[in-house]
Amino acid sequence: MAAIHTDGLIDVLTDDLKKQIQTAYSKFLASRGLKARAGQKRMIAEVAKVIGNIPVDDKAQRLGENHVCVVEAGTGTGKTIGYLLAAIPVAKALKKKIILSTATVALQEQLLHKDLPEVLEHTELPMSFTLAKGRGRYLCINKVEQHLDSSASTGQIALYEDEQAMRLDPETETFYKHLLNEYASGRWDGDRDNLTEEIEDARWGPLTSDHLQCTNRRCTNFSACSFFKARRDLDQVECVIANHDIVLADLSLGGGAILPDPAEAIYIFDEGHHLAPKASNHFAFSLRIKSSSRWLNTLPKQHAQMLEQLGHPGVMSQYVEQTLRPGEDLKILLEQIHELVKPLMVNAENGRLRDRYRFAGGEVPEELRLMFKDAEYLAARLLTRHEMLLDLFREALDGEVGDIDKQLAEQWYPRLGLMVSRFQSITGLSKSFFRADDLKESPTARWVNLVESGIGHDFEFHSAPVSAAHMLQQHLWQNCFAAVVTSATLTALGRFDRVLDDLGLPADTPSHSLLSPFDHYNAAELYIPAMNAEASDPEAHTQAVCDFLNSELDSKAATLVLFTSWRQMRTVLASLDEKLNNSVLSQGDYSKNEILKRHRSRIDDGEGSIIFGLASFTEGVDLPGKYLTEVIITKLPFSVPDDPVDATMAEWIENKGGNAFMEWSVPMASVRLTQAAGRLLRTEQDTGRIVLLDRRVISRRYGRQLLDALPPFRRTVG
Repeated sequence: MAAIHTDGLIDVLTDDLKKQIQTAYSKFLASRGLKARAGQKRMIAEVAKVIGNIPVDDKAQRLGENHVCVVEAGTGTGKTIGYLLAAIPVAKALKKKIILSTATVALQEQLLHKDLPEVLEHTELPMSFTLAKGRGRYLCINKVEQHLDSSASTGQIALYEDEQAMRLDPETETFYKHLLNEYASGRWDGDRDNLTEEIEDARWGPLTSDHLQCTNRRCTNFSACSFFKARRDLDQVECVIANHDIVLADLSLGGGAILPDPAEAIYIFDEGHHLAPKASNHFAFSLRIKSSSRWLNTLPKQHAQMLEQLGHPGVMSQYVEQTLRPGEDLKILLEQIHELVKPLMVNAENGRLRDRYRFAGGEVPEELRLMFKDAEYLAARLLTRHEMLLDLFREALDGEVGDIDKQLAEQWYPRLGLMVSRFQSITGLSKSFFRADDLKESPTARWVNLVESGIGHDFEFHSAPVSAAHMLQQHLWQNCFAAVVTSATLTALGRFDRVLDDLGLPADTPSHSLLSPFDHYNAAELYIPAMNAEASDPEAHTQAVCDFLNSELDSKAATLVLFTSWRQMRTVLASLDEKLNNSVLSQGDYSKNEILKRHRSRIDDGEGSIIFGLASFTEGVDLPGKYLTEVIITKLPFSVPDDPVDATMAEWIENKGGNAFMEWSVPMASVRLTQAAGRLLRTEQDTGRIVLLDRRVISRRYGRQLLDALPPFRRTVG
């Protein structure tokens, strides 16, 4: 298939391969009775051009850096078919794996059960594939059994003193037994997403494991493990459907630890606008000071109980003894940090503790910075000793340490894993707080939140990079064979500058914006009504929104009302006429999936339905045809002014001589506004109205830019 040049380089995108891609597309269209779409054809061509023209040597190793492309494909383009038909033949020619990464479980499921099978069936392109999810989506049998065993005795250990009582309440105990029985009987596969009932995070979290707690093949339940059952085919398939979090976790472990080796993989990031913020969150740290100090106070008792149960093995006793002094010193140091930061948290006007204190520019005062330097040193020593203890347990599980009981080692292994994880958090946060940022790179946001817990108020320290560009360059783009980043909304104000900067991609990265085939002008109206208040006046604007909705909302229609704050949404909901209120399905009352399910059911029954939602409802809401005929956007979706990450980014831009509002806030609002407006038209047959209750698009200079970045709806200004 590939041609070899005299210089040893391989020409992958040959005429034969181009013809194979064209033939596959023709077959797909013919078998589905579809017509070719201009945007879809162009997407196939552009993706194939980039990943098929990467210079490779005779071992198919990438040479050069022109290996990433960015494609914004408007709703209705058919981007999934576009990137699959381009990537599959090229990947097979190069013998590379495809990693399809999404931001949501819903799109993962769609790719798994609909899109990929459909493409393979109608194109006759052979490709094996499977789904990869993180451990957190799967039941850990060991964890369930340990919780149930601990609940039946008085020996359950509190790793965090501020966590709730150790004994399970009767309802939770019954529920855990139910889950175990469902899995044992084969009626459930252990995947949280396949449960028939919703389960809250607080209930589900204790039933899962992570790489530090999991004993892998050493576990007595390994052969029955739902996570490893799902993973067994991962190395054998040609295409892995993953998500951004798993990809980032794999890359942080060096790549190839969970997913295929990046150098042997073509990544396709669908919902690619989520990749940069997901990466920033992945490299963030947090630490509750008081609860961590109290937890450290419990460690000697936990260690003593562990040694007593294990019979005080010599080497382990030495390791434990070496943790006593640094553990006590770290506990005292955290208490001192708590007292040092307390004056910063006091509001000078009323003497009360403020909810948050942000360090301007991410710069930490010298005295506090040096305290965290000491904390990092002590936490690193404790981390090392606990990692050594963990290694001892691994050896015991392998039968290499005769004086440690294997069954007890298996029981204690996940508990030690939690300790290691906690020390990693303390080390990471402390290191972030004492090490100054590289002046050549974007800064790290650092702040303290006031939190209430069972031990009273606590100070929770946070750090997060305002940009993950450098991390993505280092861990992803430099290592992968090729990548495609795609979404319906990637440009900000019609330009790719913002997303390329956020992702750490060069300015000359091939970037293409493919227009939606929808007739936006004739299908939908963008209506900006007259309002008696500006959105910059929160109370007056909220009242104006109430007045508009009470007079204009149709209880018999299918409407989505989008808010930017809980406070405004709740205030408006309380002020609605009773008839309208009875038609509202509000975020917070039900899960998102349940709201959408009830909404569709009401519409199917001939009733009206109104959804009240926040930012999460601007994405992942697919209500075609009669299910949605009106979208009301109450306010332009600017970032919350006191968001620590955005505020630190704004300071950085201003300090460089830029205009943070125009360079950061307005482009981000543009992306979110486009996403919100994109909820209305989901198919070429859809029609309806978008109402924007924020006159700033008319009264402010930046308004024209925001409007022009939207699809070409016909406009009506009241």
